[in-house]
This record gives sequence, structure tokens and C-alpha cells, in this order.
Amino acid sequence: MSGDGAERQARGRRARGRDRTPLRTRLALLACATVALITVGVCVASYAVIRYELGHQLELQLAQAATLATQQNRGEPPGVLSGECRYLAAPACAQLVPAGPADDPGEPYLLPVTGATRAVAAGTRAPYYTDLALQGHRVRMLTTPYTGGRAGTALQVALRSDPTAKGLRQATVLLAAISVAGVLLAAAGGYWVARRGLAPVARLTATAERIAATRDARTRIDLPPGRRDELSRLAASFNTMLGELEESVAARRRLVADASHELRTPLTALRTNAELLARADRLTPAQRERASSALGRQIHEVTSLVNDLIELARDEEPRPLVEEVALAPLVAHAVRAARAHWPAVSFTLTVLPEAEGVTLPGVPSRLSRLVANLLGNAAKFTPPGGGPVEVVLTRRELTVRDHGPGIAPGDLPHVFDRFYRAEGARALPGSGLGLAMVRQIARAHGAEVSAEAAVGGGALFRVTFSASSPRG
Repeated sequence: MSGDGAERQARGRRARGRDRTPLRTRLALLACATVALITVGVCVASYAVIRYELGHQLELQLAQAATLATQQNRGEPPGVLSGECRYLAAPACAQLVPAGPADDPGEPYLLPVTGATRAVAAGTRAPYYTDLALQGHRVRMLTTPYTGGRAGTALQVALRSDPTAKGLRQATVLLAAISVAGVLLAAAGGYWVARRGLAPVARLTATAERIAATRDARTRIDLPPGRRDELSRLAASFNTMLGELEESVAARRRLVADASHELRTPLTALRTNAELLARADRLTPAQRERASSALGRQIHEVTSLVNDLIELARDEEPRPLVEEVALAPLVAHAVRAARAHWPAVSFTLTVLPEAEGVTLPGVPSRLSRLVANLLGNAAKFTPPGGGPVEVVLTRRELTVRDHGPGIAPGDLPHVFDRFYRAEGARALPGSGLGLAMVRQIARAHGAEVSAEAAVGGGALFRVTFSASSPRG
């Protein structure tokens, strides 16, 4: 296997390992790592500041000791000025070093003398600090030019630095303990934050898994009162989606139940007439004619019912078929078709001038079906010799009014329900799907349809277009 293939496999294994890690664990680790890095960074910065301040304080003491030694030992020859650096309470060790070894005193120096010391005495090098061990103790030494009278001499002063080192060690231990405690607290806090913050997600996941296992869309996520954060909004949206899913499932079940109930009678009649025609040799010509005519009518009814069910099963209009539809010509054509289909009923059409040229984005065939169903419903309830079916089109509204028996108050809330037929309409032809299709088509085109009792008798159906839909 090539190196690239092995590397891709390794990346794939790492990605699968991350995918299997629970989100709560990943969030806890992320929070812990973030807080731990911040804690460690603060402790490191604090250590650097403490180290600088302690060292700077020691250097200030050395500078003060050098000034004091210069003032107290003016005109002194090279040699040791004070040499008790082994005691913390003693003054600083001090000595004068000439630029040339020939001028050295007879007694040995207490502090180490190097070429750098001679260079400072000669004025060719700047003052400097040195860390060294003296008599078993750590000291810090300052070498600077001597300004107490004799030129070409360097002053060396030293102080014990082990108190500073001890303070730095104590600060290190304390900051390390703080870092460890911070990491532990970060781990606990990260776990708590992940557990508390992802609780709605855990409830949402459990609810989704329960719905998938039981197929029961009535389950909901319990929302804590008063919370308005993003996860609570997600849970609320999920509950809303579940409610719509439950309503969709219930509507589908009702549609299947209603359709099966409505199809049972015509299918039974179809089967009866088909079996009757199968024994046509035993029937008279008149009986065969009646059975054949009944079979044709029933096939037409079943075909219409199935087509209506297919239309109702569509949730939205097909977008490629949407175009700007002129309402006035469409309504006029529907009225002419209704006059031809219902010659015994009188239809009147009034198109207000404001409605001329008004267009609506939609599917022409579906809008024609909406108007045709309203006209057919009005004609079906118009008695022979009754008043006309009045159709009025304005810029924002289409009304269809008949002069029939009207709609009972108890039936008004249900006239647009599927398969619903009022008590007085059950003897009339139809499946109870026409007005349900009217409401579905109207809503798909951004309109609302309503029914009410007309003044003076009859029923009035009103289709109101939204303010943004019609464009003229």
C-alpha cells in the first residue's frame, strides 16, 4: 500500500473515532481545555512577573548598597571593604578592584575578579550583574565603576540571593498548585456545562428516538418555563414540527378512512352491476340497458372521486406551471361553462372596472377548478325556477351567491371539510370533496375562502385574495 493510501486510512480512522465520541464529552473536553489553557497561561505570566519583580528588587538593593559603599569609603585604596556576605543581616560584601593587576592589594579579594571586572574599572565596559556562589551561599553581584575619588577602579558589591530564590520557589509551588486546581475545576465545570447546556439536546434526541421506535408523533419535549435560549427555541421548534407531523399523520389517516368509506358504496354497486351484466343472457334488453347505464354512471362517479382525491393529496402547486393568470377572463369562461352544464340555472356575472386587468400568479387549470366547484355547488342547491347564481369579481375578492336553502349554522364550520355533506345535501350528487378542493386551491394561491348565510336567503361564498397576490 502506498504512503498516501495509508495516510488516508489513518485520517479516516481518526475521523471515525471523533464521530463516535459523544457530543457532551467533546464539549466538556473543549471547555476543560480552554479553561485549563487560560489558567496555565495566567500562572506562567504570574511566575514571569514575580520572578522579574523579585530580581528587580534585589538589583535595586545592590544599587543602593553600591551608592552607600561609595559614600562611606571615599578615597579608599583597592581591597576588600566589607566581607560578611554569609549573613543575611550583614551589609553587602564590597571591594575595590583596580584596572591593572599591578595595583592589586596584598590580601586576596573576597569576590571573584575577572577580565570583565578590569574592563569596567578601565571604563571600557558597562556595569553588569553576576550570579555566583560565595561561602556556600548564592549571591548576586554588581560590578560598577567606582566614583569615590580614585579613577580606574571598579566597585563590586554582592548580596545573598537565596531569599529571592526561596520566594521564587514558593511562588512556583503555589502557582503549580493553582494550575492543577484550575485544571480540575475546569474539568468539573466543563462536564457540568456540557451536561446542563446539552440537556435540551439530550431530551430532543431521546424524544426523536422514542418517536422512531414507537411511531407516535404525540410525544413532546418538556420545556422549562421562562427559558428563551437557542436550545429552548430549538426544542420549541421541534415540538411545533411534531405537532404538524401529528396533524399530517392524522389528516392522512382521516383521508384514507373517509376515502375507503366513500369508495365502498360505489365499488359495491359496480361489482353488483358487473356481476349482473355477466349473466346478461338471463336479462331482458331493458334490464341490460339499465344495468349498463348504471355501470357507466358508477364508473364516472368513482373516476371523479379518485381524481378529486389525487388533487387533494397534492400539497402545493407545481412551480413550472405557475404563471400570471388574468382573473376576469378566467371567471367569465367558468361562468359560460357552468351555463352550458346547468342550463336550468341562471348565472349572472358582474366584473367591476377595478378588476379588469388584475392578474394572480397561479396555475390556470387549478384556479378554473376553484371557480367551477363554487359555481357547481351553488347550482346544485338552486331549486328549479329559483333565483340566479350571482358572481361578482372585484380587485381583491370573488363572491358566489345562490338563492337556495342556505347553510345551517351548525354546518358552517364544516362545509370545507373533506367528505362532509350536510343533512339536506346527502341526497344530492357529489362526494363532498368539491369545497375541500376550493379551500386547498385558494390557500395554495395565497387566498382565503369563507362561507356565510346570504342576506335574504341562500349561501354566499367569498374568496379573498391576499394584498400581495393580485397585481394589475
